[in-house]
Amino acid sequence: MQLTLTGEYAVRTMIHLASLPSGTLAQISDISSQWDVPENFLRKIVPLLSKSKLLSSRRGNGGGIQLARPAESITLLDVIEAAEGPMYLNKCLIGPESCIRARWCAVHCVWSEAQEKLKEILSCKSIAELARLSMGKEKHLRTHQAASTTAPVIYPIF
Repeated sequence: MQLTLTGEYAVRTMIHLASLPSGTLAQISDISSQWDVPENFLRKIVPLLSKSKLLSSRRGNGGGIQLARPAESITLLDVIEAAEGPMYLNKCLIGPESCIRARWCAVHCVWSEAQEKLKEILSCKSIAELARLSMGKEKHLRTHQAASTTAPVIYPIF
């Protein structure tokens, strides 16, 4: 399974919103420019996140988007599944009717265990935690770049 751009951009959007003060409305154009997400693509992702009740939107003058609930209660798994749909590492994990070999196939057990571990890890990471880590690392990087003329250190988000 590979995360598509839809999932990646949904995660970036939610991290951006989680980094803002509670109740702040964000403009799609601002998220697009700050997080390198094509605006037209982001306009298609926002309804997916809204439908899953992860964010809310207000139209019109003074409108924008914001988290629909506290960032601490939104997991990385919530965001990915809102954008991508239910996560399955293999077709045989969709349900008993998807694979006639699932009851006896040894590798089915491996796929199932791997899927559960992945979901467990993704559901242990809140968007609030990821936003704090991202903003802290960005601030640290900016501080060190300003004080140093050597090549910058790049930190992963997760």
